Amino acid sequence: MVTDTISDMLTRIRNATMVKHQIVQVPVTKMSFAIATILKQEGFISDFENYQEENKDYLLLSLKYLGKSRKSVISEIQRVSKPGLRVYANSKELPKVLDNLGIAIISTSKGVMTNLKAKELGIGGEVLCYIW
Repeated sequence: MVTDTISDMLTRIRNATMVKHQIVQVPVTKMSFAIATILKQEGFISDFENYQEENKDYLLLSLKYLGKSRKSVISEIQRVSKPGLRVYANSKELPKVLDNLGIAIISTSKGVMTNLKAKELGIGGEVLCYIW
């Protein structure tokens, strides 16, 4: 049983990109589905789909690579807010990741979104992770 499903998802993606896997299997939660949706919208993964195996639901994430050398679109993923130390930011203190070349995923009262969308709406929340 995994207690931190977000860290588990990010670690699976990080490990798969390091060994250049095409597909990653992640257990489905509302948060992992929301993060996968954001990763697809921002172009970090090509697609994802629900998959059921032995009465357990999974997300299959198709990772994106560039060129013949298969360089991953995702350079790095960093978990920011952890179960032992939550990190919050108001609308004026939202992080900029590599001068907005990367994204921060924020959990707000209006749902899970990127730092740019949260700044546009003028709301803050819990900073889940940085991706670039």
